[in-house]
Amino acid sequence: MNSLMSKIYKSSLLSSIGMCILGLLLIFKAELTVTSISYVVGGVLVALGVVSLLNYTKSVKEKDNNQLDIVYGIVSIVLGIIVITNSKAIASIIPFAIGLLIIITSATKIEYSFQLKNNKKENWKTTLVLSLLEFFCGILLVFNPFKSAVFVTKVIGIIILVYSVIDLLTTLSIKKTIDNTTKKLKDNIKEADIVEEKD
Repeated sequence: MNSLMSKIYKSSLLSSIGMCILGLLLIFKAELTVTSISYVVGGVLVALGVVSLLNYTKSVKEKDNNQLDIVYGIVSIVLGIIVITNSKAIASIIPFAIGLLIIITSATKIEYSFQLKNNKKENWKTTLVLSLLEFFCGILLVFNPFKSAVFVTKVIGIIILVYSVIDLLTTLSIKKTIDNTTKKLKDNIKEADIVEEKD
């Protein structure tokens, strides 16, 4: 259990740091960051398409061809080229995808804050407020109410940066609660062992 919680904590911590770096890059190197992401995503799509076409060619030689491979391959390559040559397309998808991810993770933390409340933990309010702020950041990214392209990218960067800081604080708050609970359980077990030894 401790091992699982440790993995979740490390994963959440790395996610927060990654989001923080992405936010800073979008604020100070907006165009370069979006272009780089476009090249990476486009390159992956093209590579997947090429692999599918190679699989199709191989299956034809073995007389076991799958027509879906050639369709998937062509579509992937075309989409990859579109993404590479049109970074604005990716710029409009990035906030929606990240916003959706933030909404899902923050909703989980909101639910957890109510579990803390039911267990009468003192920091449930802090966890709830931080999780609601995260949720609000996600909503802003999904609905993207800003118009100027350059302004949008910088605002997205700021929102992601704010989210990463809030997420980090929430993660540390949850970890503190888990550590305190674990410590109390260990203390109770030790006390029970002492009582048994006396009996």
